Amino acid sequence: MKRTLALALAASTALSTGALADGIEEFRIGILGGENAQDRLNSYSCLQGYAEEALGVPTKLFAPADYNGVIQGLLGGTIDMAWLGASSYAATYLEDPEAVEPVLVKVNMDGSIGYHSIGFARTESGIASLEDMQGKVFGFGDPNSTSGYLIPSIEIPEATGATMESGDYFGEVTFTGGHEQTIVAVFNGDIDAGVTWADGQGNWEDGYNSGALRKAVDAGLVDMNELTQIWKSKVIPEGPIVLRKALPDDVRATMTELVDGLHERDQDCAYGVAAGETLGFQPVDHETYLSVIEARKAKIGG
Repeated sequence: MKRTLALALAASTALSTGALADGIEEFRIGILGGENAQDRLNSYSCLQGYAEEALGVPTKLFAPADYNGVIQGLLGGTIDMAWLGASSYAATYLEDPEAVEPVLVKVNMDGSIGYHSIGFARTESGIASLEDMQGKVFGFGDPNSTSGYLIPSIEIPEATGATMESGDYFGEVTFTGGHEQTIVAVFNGDIDAGVTWADGQGNWEDGYNSGALRKAVDAGLVDMNELTQIWKSKVIPEGPIVLRKALPDDVRATMTELVDGLHERDQDCAYGVAAGETLGFQPVDHETYLSVIEARKAKIGG
């Protein structure tokens, strides 16, 4: 209640004095890939409204076709805030350590802040493990995705003893363009298996509590009873919500407070922004992602 009142007072002050608008003319939120652009925009429309109310300036949403579009927008100053995956944050940081600051992280229903890369296939295919995938087509979302490529590209070769090159162990390794595309491609039988992200909590038939599978179930795209989990990564640190460091301090403070209190203020809005059921968000810092930064550096030779 106190946080909600504080947000209301901040919004009232911003609108009446124009204090925040003196520092920026508009605020721009980038939305990482994972589902189709319109669904992403719909999920964030409530946050857009709250941001306009709190900042007193127009807020725009951007849903680029791939992860790199958000990364480059943050680096180039055309996007002010985004919820990045850990690998996308690492990519942004390695390009310019002063570009963005991680401020908040999604909290799972059990209070943890991790998630998993999940490998899955159609149940009727008979594929139940990575061993069954030898010679078959494996789909991955985006080269800049943590769960959709970086972590699988490290852990799966450790499990198979082979590279991720097409024709080595898997018949073909292909990029689908995003998490939703991977899920639909597997469900429709276009590829044999794929990977996506989920908190790994709750029920499989619901698509777990949060993640791309949960969003696909909510959208009516898949029936989880027709899919089987074939692989699960180690715990991955959930990616951060980041803000550009060049933003005025009061803008960064207002948006951090707004998202931090979003679950308390509007659980339906928080559900859409967080891709499922959560306890909301909590503060996070750069140190949480040091291991992922090192993993990305090792992978790309950066």
